[in-house]
Amino acid sequence: MTSLTPGSGTLPALFTPLALRGVTLSNRLVVAPMCQYSVTDGLVGDYHLVHLGRFALGGFGTVVVEATAVTPEGRISHGDVGLWSDAHVPGLARIAGFLRASGAVPGIQLAHAGAKASSHRPWEGGAAVTPGTALPGEEPWQTVSASPVPAVPGSPVPHELTVAELAEVREAFVAATRRALTAGFDVVEVHAAHGYLLHQFLSPLSNRRTDAYGGSREARWRFPLEVVEAVRAAWPEDRPLFVRVSAVDGTTDGITLEDTVALARELRARGVDVVDASGGGLGGWDHPLGYGYQVPFAAGIREGAGIATMAVGLIVDARQAEAVVAGGLADLVALAREAQEDPNFAVHAARDLTGSHDTYPVQAGPRLGRRHEFLGRLGPWTGPEPVQVPARD
Repeated sequence: MTSLTPGSGTLPALFTPLALRGVTLSNRLVVAPMCQYSVTDGLVGDYHLVHLGRFALGGFGTVVVEATAVTPEGRISHGDVGLWSDAHVPGLARIAGFLRASGAVPGIQLAHAGAKASSHRPWEGGAAVTPGTALPGEEPWQTVSASPVPAVPGSPVPHELTVAELAEVREAFVAATRRALTAGFDVVEVHAAHGYLLHQFLSPLSNRRTDAYGGSREARWRFPLEVVEAVRAAWPEDRPLFVRVSAVDGTTDGITLEDTVALARELRARGVDVVDASGGGLGGWDHPLGYGYQVPFAAGIREGAGIATMAVGLIVDARQAEAVVAGGLADLVALAREAQEDPNFAVHAARDLTGSHDTYPVQAGPRLGRRHEFLGRLGPWTGPEPVQVPARD
């Protein structure tokens, strides 16, 4: 995969490079972390190499490995990727190396599921694992959280983490960060969204603590900010740090965009380079849903906190993504399900916006360019007959 160059025309904003510390992203399209629930004991293999590698070949500037648990208890399910052990490093290093060799910046999201841990995989129903529903060798474990508030009504009550246990979780994030560096990643993202542990501390919906880590907005921020500070200290100065947040809880009594703008200022002060602006995760959603429905969150944070942001959420068209970046609404555009639907979204976007096939892998680009030109002269297949050859003049 090669980058577009301006040539004689104007380069679309979506395909301008972005320098973050010592790392340059070739374009503004990012594959968001997407859990696949498809490993054993946290160890990635061929599935993840192919799953993630196809996005690099498809032209995305950055590819982020799914929510990667920093402790075994921090997994959403038994099928989650892990980085709590040195044994996890070789498989992830193989992926990071392939992504980089294929032209993408390799990133990884570090996470702890908190009260949402010990769950079945989505295709198994996604409910909490119980002794009666556990698959062989996949017993449930005690979940943890900011407070003893179930993830959803009727699910197990999590253990409220003690101050000493908070320090252990923080150190687990640090250890995973160091392993991510050893594995060769250029971007680390801390997951503080979607109702998982750090979000459970940030939100008044789930944080009922009465100590220094609960109560006021700033007290609820304390533990997530401690984690971010510790990760930043362990992550090289020349590599960018992202944080994914739920910009709003989606309910009137939860986190608001104003809260998140203020939090983003604190993140910027602690060396965070990009805020990945998602939403929801703790139940309920009273915001309108539609194409690009979360883009205003990224725009509001970018303007209000003076920090680079990444927009995500039902961005499905190259022109839509271009409008986000060109309009100054966000610095990066992350795709998840749309990337799964079309792993070649980025090269298709470059082709559609510029007419160029230069971002395709060299093994394919020249031939596809000639094919595209020929098909343009030939016109569309109109059917119904399978053979449609124009008559000679």
